[in-house]
Amino acid sequence: MSGTPTAPAQRSSTRTRARTVRTAIATVLSAITLFVVSLAPGVIASGSALALARIPLESILALIVLAFVPWRWVRRIVATVVAVVLVLATLTAALDRGFTATVGRPFDVVTGWPELVDGYGVVSDATGSIAAVAILVLVVVATAGLIVAVAASLLHLAAILGRGRRISLIGVSALTAGWVVLALVGAQLVPGEPIAASDSVAAAVAKTDQLGAAARSQAAFDQAAATDAYASQPASKLLTGLKGKDVIVAFIESYGQVAVQNTPFSSGVDAVLRTGNAQLAAKGYSERSAFLTSSTFGGISWLAHSTLQTGLWIDSQQKYDQVTSGIRFTLSDAFRKGGWQTISDVPSDTKTWPVGRSFYHYGSQLNATNVGYAGPKFSYARVPDQYTWSYFQQHELAKPHKPLMAEIDFVSSHTPWTPLPNLVPWASVGDGSIYDPQPAQGLPPSVVWQDPRHVQQVYGQSIEYSMSSLFSFLTTFDDPNLVLVVLGDHQPATEVSGTGANHDVPVSIISKDPAVMDRVSSWKWEPGMLPSAAAPVWRMDAFRDRFLAAYGG
Repeated sequence: MSGTPTAPAQRSSTRTRARTVRTAIATVLSAITLFVVSLAPGVIASGSALALARIPLESILALIVLAFVPWRWVRRIVATVVAVVLVLATLTAALDRGFTATVGRPFDVVTGWPELVDGYGVVSDATGSIAAVAILVLVVVATAGLIVAVAASLLHLAAILGRGRRISLIGVSALTAGWVVLALVGAQLVPGEPIAASDSVAAAVAKTDQLGAAARSQAAFDQAAATDAYASQPASKLLTGLKGKDVIVAFIESYGQVAVQNTPFSSGVDAVLRTGNAQLAAKGYSERSAFLTSSTFGGISWLAHSTLQTGLWIDSQQKYDQVTSGIRFTLSDAFRKGGWQTISDVPSDTKTWPVGRSFYHYGSQLNATNVGYAGPKFSYARVPDQYTWSYFQQHELAKPHKPLMAEIDFVSSHTPWTPLPNLVPWASVGDGSIYDPQPAQGLPPSVVWQDPRHVQQVYGQSIEYSMSSLFSFLTTFDDPNLVLVVLGDHQPATEVSGTGANHDVPVSIISKDPAVMDRVSSWKWEPGMLPSAAAPVWRMDAFRDRFLAAYGG
């Protein structure tokens, strides 16, 4: 039986084959892991799996280094560093895509961290604190696991290349040269996706550029904030053109230019505005409208509010925190100094707003907890806009009072824009219980958000409701001493506005007093509530000074 293998030899052969299979599987999985993670930033940025049809430079260079480094401990350090860089580039691409979709700009590594914390707060509100913590833990664990997997993949592939260094050197040299040629000629297998990819390098360069841009932006911001001609203005010269008037600054949530111009859903809003023009004219009102360029997009509304109030371009949470911890003179300060009582009304809040007291110096604050609302919640909007108007009319405007200035947020048009309330007779608003059946009459966000066209439709309907509430309020409660500044805070998110949309929002001044409107005649704003494409466009930070100049003594 000399030709028959012995049992130990058979077991050894079996182990060898198994080891060979395991090595082959590990090699394939390592190559796939490294390949996919290296190209993941481009896939995320483009939103297309076709971005995988490329050759990643980072992987080639990393393997060259690792294959020819003689010290094992150095290889491990290099592999770990490269893995961290590749995974961070992937996470950064995901953040950039998420931020661009929601607030219209990539994640800023300098100023974006507070906004990331705010985003976690939104997730916590939507899912509950336990679920939010679970999601965060899952992300951290997955990130750590991916770093380990990429590092292990690099070391495994480098070890294989190191066994035949001469052949490996020829192969990687040829591959590198080929990458350079493909990069120089801009070769593409898929339109818009160059074969020669360097996503992690590009991400690092982009984030490095943000450092310089943030420094320049901060310097310009500090310079603008260093002086303020109106901070020392005597009360006798402040807002004399509005003496005896009640003034409301009404922010309509997500009321952007797309709501009124050249979109599939703007025709309905335009019809409401045209009808409103006629209704207001019949009651003796005049209106002038234009556009303001908001400092934010898709969300973070308080940046727009503070930009309008301070006359500073506040486009990040970092600048907001900086300003609101100081003593910048605001519109509400100007009215308070001029003798008005000042009020904030934020129906989405469920507790006292510290900044409203410490920075804006509002004399009183209204929110969801102290306006007597006993009705249902409409998704994000805790209180329907009509109820907000009704309560403010009954408890502030209708009672004997000295002139007041109020900033009111109208949030029925806040994402997710469904379900929506319907107008009810003003005499029936009561404590809001009349709205009880209405949420069930609309579709839930989980249904509407399956189709972008449906999302756009309900967004348009939400603006129609908010503006209809405004017009109904003004034509129902005749108040010749009321002056309103009505504006959007920002454009809706990319899902509605589309990629690359501007930051412009409609703004209108409404009054029955011709003297009030004459004060802004030099602005060349257009008559009515529907500004055309040719209407003036100002940056939102220009409004405070121009408003104070127009109505000053």
